Amino acid sequence: MRLPIIGLAVVLGSSALAACGAPQLKAPPDKGVCYHVGELASDSPRFNVVARDQPQIEFCAARLEEMRLRFLSMGGGNNEMVGAYQGQFIFIDRGGVKFSKTLDGPRFFALARTGDGRLAIPGAIQRQIDGRPVAVAPN
Repeated sequence: MRLPIIGLAVVLGSSALAACGAPQLKAPPDKGVCYHVGELASDSPRFNVVARDQPQIEFCAARLEEMRLRFLSMGGGNNEMVGAYQGQFIFIDRGGVKFSKTLDGPRFFALARTGDGRLAIPGAIQRQIDGRPVAVAPN
């Protein structure tokens, strides 16, 4: 009975070591530089500079959101975008903005979409009783 359990442990341990041996893509650590990450399906994704001298990761996310909206206005159909800032990855989609240290690791939910599609800090969004976001009127 112990032999199959030990064999299973050896197989699981070796597969975990094989996964650890694979090189993982790292975001550039350049201070204040915002990147768009292109061609994720290829072996060597490209890091394209979007903006320099960005003081915080949220500013980089805003530049990437501008880029995403520009592409959509020109007829693009991709609603998702991946960027990088000072060693972290930025993921933008219909739900909002998430940050992560790796491409496939856990993501921290940072900015949510308001009812009118703008990005805001999640706690600042007013919601109706049923949980839907309430659109914020422009100033």
